[in-house]
Amino acid sequence: MPRKGLRPRERMPAPEPDMKYGSVPIARFINKLNFQGKKSTAESVFYGAMDIIAEKTKEDPLMVFNRALENIRPLLEVRPRRVGGATYQVPMEVPVLRSHTLAIRWIIGFARARTGKAMAERLAQEFIDGSKKEGSAVKKREDTHKMAESNKAFAHYRW
Repeated sequence: MPRKGLRPRERMPAPEPDMKYGSVPIARFINKLNFQGKKSTAESVFYGAMDIIAEKTKEDPLMVFNRALENIRPLLEVRPRRVGGATYQVPMEVPVLRSHTLAIRWIIGFARARTGKAMAERLAQEFIDGSKKEGSAVKKREDTHKMAESNKAFAHYRW
């Protein structure tokens, strides 16, 4: 048994592609949407949202999902770095896996924050808004980029 444990990325393989579309990002999204261990409920909510997207937009729902994910995923973020006695917010580029994870987290969070409709409808509306570059999740991305832009002076603390 090795003394040094495995790093987290070596331990975590990508999930199996989902059964309907054969897509790994969709499988990751469903796993993140999973609540209290009810994966079948999460799958039915997600696939219901995809059906609503196909009905409303008359487009391929997989294309809308991928476009929304690309429009919402951040390219820059700020990370705190302690230098001397001060903590600086240092802008850094976001790795692809983390940016997709953040986008998924933001979409689910803002869909859950909406009120009045079923979860599948709220999720579908977030995807449609994200694919049009509008909505709460896109605003969150823009705020993240603005924060990174305003702290560009501390970029030399990156290492």
